[in-house]
Amino acid sequence: MARGSSLAVSISGSHKPSQALSASLENPEDPRNLILRAFVPHIAVQVSADTDEVSRQKGFQGGFRELLRPFGELVQGKVTVRDSIGASRSWEDFAVRFVGLGEGLGDPVAALREVTHADGKRSNGSAGDGGKPRSSGAGALRTGGQLGQVEALVEQHLNYSEMMSNHLAASDTDDGSQTTAGSPFYQLYLRRLLSGLPLSPHETFAHPVMCIIAISSRNASPIETLRHLYEESSRGEKRLPVWVSGEYLRYYVLVHDEEHDDIAKSTALFEAMKRHFGLHCHLLRLRSSRCVPSDDDSMRVPKCEWISAAEELAEMQKQGRIGQPSGVDALTEAADDSDELEDPTPYLVESDVTAIRTFVRQMVTQSVVPFMERCVMTWNEQVASRRRGISGRFMSLSKRWTSFGGTSRSSSASGPGGSNGPNSSFDAEQGFYRHESPEATMRKLADYAFMMRDWKLAQETYEMLRADFGGDKAWWHQAGANEMAAISTLLVGQPMAAKTRAETIEQMLDTASYSYLTRCSAPYNALRCLALAVELLRLRGGSAADDAARWGARILELKMVGRAGDALFTDRVAACYAVRKGVGSGEWGARRRKSSLWNMLAADAWLRQGKYSQAERALDAACREHGGLAQAEGRLPFRAMQAFLDELRHALQAGRPSATADEADEAATLVEEQSEKLGERSHRKSLIGAVGAAPFGGLDNGPLSPARMGQEESGAGKDDDFQ
Repeated sequence: MARGSSLAVSISGSHKPSQALSASLENPEDPRNLILRAFVPHIAVQVSADTDEVSRQKGFQGGFRELLRPFGELVQGKVTVRDSIGASRSWEDFAVRFVGLGEGLGDPVAALREVTHADGKRSNGSAGDGGKPRSSGAGALRTGGQLGQVEALVEQHLNYSEMMSNHLAASDTDDGSQTTAGSPFYQLYLRRLLSGLPLSPHETFAHPVMCIIAISSRNASPIETLRHLYEESSRGEKRLPVWVSGEYLRYYVLVHDEEHDDIAKSTALFEAMKRHFGLHCHLLRLRSSRCVPSDDDSMRVPKCEWISAAEELAEMQKQGRIGQPSGVDALTEAADDSDELEDPTPYLVESDVTAIRTFVRQMVTQSVVPFMERCVMTWNEQVASRRRGISGRFMSLSKRWTSFGGTSRSSSASGPGGSNGPNSSFDAEQGFYRHESPEATMRKLADYAFMMRDWKLAQETYEMLRADFGGDKAWWHQAGANEMAAISTLLVGQPMAAKTRAETIEQMLDTASYSYLTRCSAPYNALRCLALAVELLRLRGGSAADDAARWGARILELKMVGRAGDALFTDRVAACYAVRKGVGSGEWGARRRKSSLWNMLAADAWLRQGKYSQAERALDAACREHGGLAQAEGRLPFRAMQAFLDELRHALQAGRPSATADEADEAATLVEEQSEKLGERSHRKSLIGAVGAAPFGGLDNGPLSPARMGQEESGAGKDDDFQ
């Protein structure tokens, strides 16, 4: 983890739906903003060897793509986008993602093993790769979709935070206000979950919208090289799979070396490029020399925020921040070596930064956005509009039943090419629709509308696709359509009654999660679906916050996450209940006790992992939530709950590495004295369990969900008004 990194977050949860959704746009770390910045247009980069060589001379070993990558995460200035009805809206946080052509198809786990093995060889005295371009494994590292890598990364950050928390003053620690907003580790978990979207046939978010074809002024035969790069991306080695459309926009770039080449020759070549390839061209003027921090006009390149977990783990491995000894020795060693470590972030001169930002803005505003707007308008008029009328519904019914006289046996029989029927475009053997099929075109229309933030059109299109994919038994595609239909509906921001939510959102999420887990064995997609739904429902407040907590508990019950994720989502369920505010002076309808209980369960989960600073924050949040319920001397009216809280405090104080023996004995005596006041029993059974066992080993290890809580309360025969 980078030293001193901060992931400050502030999520509003106490407003009405429309106010909360609009207020969330002002916070870059808000979950709604994370969604907007995660599902953005992807731009592939295909360049000549001389162009990559210029970038490597400037300190970017990944080539031209690595040079452009940080500047795409936030396009400079406002970007105006028109929706399907012609209304325009300007966005200040519009972004694009620069990727290598064909990235997203590799295995990041295997690529991380290759990087670790290569680092081991270099540490034994190997000469390395001699400055050659990165292998194809680097592209696989930038591919996300691996929950194990996300868990491992968050675990590394938690370990470092735990190590540092023992050496910080009390004034430097958080005040606990992050409980409702979401901890920085939860925000990191969400960001890495949404980073590096893999190429998939069931969704087109990672499919390229545009491909940059670039050469430098050093190239001896520039026009022939550009044509060769085009052919290679269309029909050569870099050709994408058949389920990816090859009709994306090509954008031609000439990189001019300001220090070694003649600008007059580059200008003449650029004019020839525009005559051959059209107006989608740009002349990028850069210096080829490497910039150092001591230069007068040097500027640090912005840090990439949207990197996959595997890529960040590989970077940590390269810098030697994985596998270090824990404790004070590690902290002392890190402090001693901090002066010897070089900052890996490269620098650029101010003129280069300005030129790249101008290039990215012109490309997005003059080419990417207009191209996507034309595609949305064309597909909406030629494909989607035909499905909305009576004739479109009739065609859908005829496709589903094959013919009026057909039987169920004939309609489900496999047709030519392995499809589900003679009228189906789905290839059941390969598991995808070809890119020219109407279903694939409509899915692309919905995804384009979503990336252009026209959620109403996206929601309507996803709704139509749900039925089509279900009729073709394309379960992966059906799950994806249900997932994005639910998310689009929640992003629209219109008020929704609880009954309407149960009939629409609940059904979509249940269908998507079931298909992802049972039929497709895709836990990453299932977790992404439910995690985003939890955040969007929580932002609405009211009864929707209860639904958010229930889906958060579903994530825990289905065991989609590891140890770190289990504690983070348990904490998140507590935050969902905390959003529910009561009415009147008595705060009727609030969920204080549920929020307090889930915070205590989160503290229990953190204690089991030895994360005492996180457990302390969860316990502080629990105490704040039940502060209004406490009786005299700060005691809760629920004996078992108070006993559980006392046991957690004792385990926290006794288990801290910095806790002395006197402090542990004092905590044990205090807990014993308080426990005797809870009842007349002289010997109460401890909740922690036997000496030497894990904290709270006698408790059930499974997550405590609202459904199970209801079963226990109904069997107790006594109503204690637990909300």
